[in-house]
Amino acid sequence: MQKNHGLQMAAMAIIFMLITSGCAANNTSKGASGGAIGAATGAIVGQAIGHNTKGTLLGAAVGGMLGYIVGNEMDKYDQAQLNQVYETSPSHQRSQWVNPDNNRSYSVTPKPAYTQPSGQVCREAEILATVDGRPEKVISTACRDNEGRWVIQK
Repeated sequence: MQKNHGLQMAAMAIIFMLITSGCAANNTSKGASGGAIGAATGAIVGQAIGHNTKGTLLGAAVGGMLGYIVGNEMDKYDQAQLNQVYETSPSHQRSQWVNPDNNRSYSVTPKPAYTQPSGQVCREAEILATVDGRPEKVISTACRDNEGRWVIQK
């Protein structure tokens, strides 16, 4: 059992390194950022369900793939809509839209803004995207830059 716990901690450390390295680069693709977020979320869910390393790794793989798909599918129209949600939507109130160019639908529920120790204001949102009839869920975080604009972090 102790050996299994060590493998789980190693897997989580690898996932954490992937996420932090992906967030550190400002020019990462939306797909890569979405994949990193999905992998982390999937690993947590996989661990909670399977209670073992196999569940954690499988969750990370599935979550990474779904996160990549959602991140890669959002175009400029969708990014503008998401920024609008971060800027004006009340916490816990769902906003929805359908992209007129590709007919993909999005449902976004923002959480309350918070201030990081660095003083930067950030906000998370749960995104449910329906792409090609498949619902996919990710958690996104945006923080205000020096000009006060919301910048998607993950």
